[in-house]
Amino acid sequence: MTSAPTSYFSHLDSTTYRPTTLTGGAWTPTEQHISPMGGLIAHAVEKFVAARGDDGRQISRLSIDILGVLTLDDFDVSVDVVRPGKTVELLEVTVTSNGRAAVRARVWRLASADTSSVAGGEPDRLPAPETIEPWPLTSVWPGEYIQSLELRAVRDPEPGRATAWIASRAKLVDNERVSPLAEYLALIDTTNGIAVRQSPDEWLFPNLDLTIHLHRTPSGPWVGLDTSVVFGPEGVGLTSTVLHDVDGPVGRAEQSLTLRPRT
Repeated sequence: MTSAPTSYFSHLDSTTYRPTTLTGGAWTPTEQHISPMGGLIAHAVEKFVAARGDDGRQISRLSIDILGVLTLDDFDVSVDVVRPGKTVELLEVTVTSNGRAAVRARVWRLASADTSSVAGGEPDRLPAPETIEPWPLTSVWPGEYIQSLELRAVRDPEPGRATAWIASRAKLVDNERVSPLAEYLALIDTTNGIAVRQSPDEWLFPNLDLTIHLHRTPSGPWVGLDTSVVFGPEGVGLTSTVLHDVDGPVGRAEQSLTLRPRT
C-alpha cells in the first residue's frame, strides 16, 4: 500500500520535480494549485544563489504569471539572470511542463542594509493565531491542497473580505532543506480562496497572476492574510492582501482575476 504524501513536491534531479496529490487544486483537484509553486520558485532561486555563493541580497518582489494549466506531471524549473548587479538583481524562473512553459516568474533581489532607524509605516499586527478558533475552508473548496492547510479566521468572513491565519501540515519539498521564506511564500496564493464574493459553484474567478512585494523577510509557520476582493463590471477582478507573520505586516500581494459564470 502506498503511503500518503507528506510534501507538495518530490525532487527527482537537479531541475526536475514531481508534484504529489497534495498540490491538487481548488478549481480542479486533478490539476496543481499554484500556491505551492510560489514557494518552489523561491526555493529554486535560493538554490541558484547558493550555488554562486550567497551575496547578502534578499527577495523583495516575486511576480508570477500563470501561462496555462499545471497538471500533476513531472516538470522542470530553470533560473536565469535577466539583470545582474551588485545592489539589485533580476532573475527569471521558468516552469516547463509537458513541453511548454506553464509558469514564468520574475524575482527582484535587493542588497540588505540596516535601515531600522527609519523603519515604520506598516499597519497594525493581527491577533496571534493561537488565540483563534480553526476555520474549515474545505466547506468552500475541494482538493487536497486545501485539505493540507490549517486555517483560523481572525473575524467572521464576509463576501469579498476575510482576515485569517493559515499554516500547512505538509513540507514543501521531500528530502530537501527549505528556507522559512520559501515555506511562507508557498501559502500566499491561497488568498483568492479565503474571501469569496460569489459561490465558486456559480462563478469562476481564477487568478492569472500573483505579485508579492515584501518590505521585510517573513518567517512562518503561520501566514497572515488580510484580504479584500473586488469584482469589476467588465469581467475583471482584483484580490488584494496585506501579508503578515506573527511579528506583524511584511508586505502585500495582488492577483488579477478573470470572472465568468459557471455553466
